[in-house]
Amino acid sequence: MSNKASGLRAAKKLKKRRKQFKLVSRTKMKKKYDPLGGTSQARAIVLEKIQVEAKQPNSAMRKCARVQLVKNGKQITAFMPGDGAQKLINEHDEVLIEAIGGKMGRSKGDLPCIRWQVIKVNDQSLDALLKGKLEKARR
Repeated sequence: MSNKASGLRAAKKLKKRRKQFKLVSRTKMKKKYDPLGGTSQARAIVLEKIQVEAKQPNSAMRKCARVQLVKNGKQITAFMPGDGAQKLINEHDEVLIEAIGGKMGRSKGDLPCIRWQVIKVNDQSLDALLKGKLEKARR
């Protein structure tokens, strides 16, 4: 015999129970397996710049960077958005990464296994650098 409610008017209780346990398991898993540890953004150091081949039917080399997180030392691959972003990001630069915005926290578009993107380089916005509003700071 299960502990779940059963009967004519049990739907409300079952729905409430499902919602409660669904939230608990999701937050625990996010902290356990997410390299960022449940946070939205994290600082990282660029180890190398790489090119990733896009999934079918597209044929392009997407510019990415292999980065190491400052907080826990884990290595992940982050996408460099924008035209000419790979020229602005060098090895040993400090970058800020965030989720790329795919469904359910997964990769987006034709980028295989890439869930993060670079948004800042040496505490300067990558978008502003690309538009020419800022010049890259030296470290």
